[in-house]
Amino acid sequence: QVQLVESGGGLVQAGGSLRLSCAASSGTFSSYAMGWFRQAPGKEREFVAAIRWNGGSTHYADSVKGRFTISRDNAKNTVYLHMNSLKPEDTAVYYCAAPARTYYSTATSREYKYWGQGTQVTVSS
Repeated sequence: QVQLVESGGGLVQAGGSLRLSCAASSGTFSSYAMGWFRQAPGKEREFVAAIRWNGGSTHYADSVKGRFTISRDNAKNTVYLHMNSLKPEDTAVYYCAAPARTYYSTATSREYKYWGQGTQVTVSS
């Protein structure tokens, strides 16, 4: 079982930056790839970024590529999402998630089993 808790959301002006954190309870955190997803009002949840269990590979949605960076610290059981050059269309609830399988990285939402409660990010124009 993996429990995830996000933090770091808030209100920021367009062009600003935020760093989201996701702390995991599992002692096997380093065995899991981790992903970030977001859901805006009235829209479906969408993939944002993913990182392999050892941090050796990352993957981004085209909409955030070059602006967001996913990273992890396995010693702290934490994954981060650094968000720069934020736009109003980045406004959403952001969720971190872990797949059902260890040593498996994916961008597909339905393959993730463990989810945090979400943190709100609001970007004003």
